[in-house]
Amino acid sequence: MAMKSLSFLAVLSLLALTLPLAIASDPSQLQDFCVSANTSANGVFVNGKFCKDPKLVTAADFFFSGLQNARPITSPVGSTVTAVNVNNLPGLNTLGISVARIDYAVNGQNPPHTHPRASEILYVATGTLYVGFVTSNPENRLFSKTLYEGDVFVFPEGLIHFQVNVGKYPAVALAGLSSQNPGVITIADTVFGSNPQIDPGFLASAFQVDRKIVMDLQTKFKKP
Repeated sequence: MAMKSLSFLAVLSLLALTLPLAIASDPSQLQDFCVSANTSANGVFVNGKFCKDPKLVTAADFFFSGLQNARPITSPVGSTVTAVNVNNLPGLNTLGISVARIDYAVNGQNPPHTHPRASEILYVATGTLYVGFVTSNPENRLFSKTLYEGDVFVFPEGLIHFQVNVGKYPAVALAGLSSQNPGVITIADTVFGSNPQIDPGFLASAFQVDRKIVMDLQTKFKKP
């Protein structure tokens, strides 16, 4: 009986040691690099990307150019996000990092959103931004700050956050993210632009607004 107890404790100890690794955002490296092959074999999908043969890897697999160039802003919210992740920079595969450039028009915003797989560190290159994030229920505490050129702010993984250009001129920020493919869930797009649409009666009750307001929002956010 004592041996069984010791074995059970040993298993629990092993689980305790491995748990922090199991909840890591991205996989740890088991080799120098694993450049994405951007393909799937026989319809099999993995949580990440297949690796290119290391002998076929070149410097180009680790290179992306042009992030210094301003991006045109055509979105109704007045911002453009240029993401550099594993999908357009194969060398990021398994490295657990990515970057993005955000261009803001005057009064433009990066509306409330969340990255399900990454924390974010934001650096203001030019302009003035009001930024913030909200903690989880039940506190829903807002942490916010006005940032100026050279300032940095951090958004913890999974929390809803936003940026707004409150200056008199266009603004630019660079964001580093702790995942090769952080993902983004824009709250309004997700809730009101889902396909198929969520029942407007349910949303009206959930948001405690008139059903017509929900239907109007669903019309605005409906995907083409």
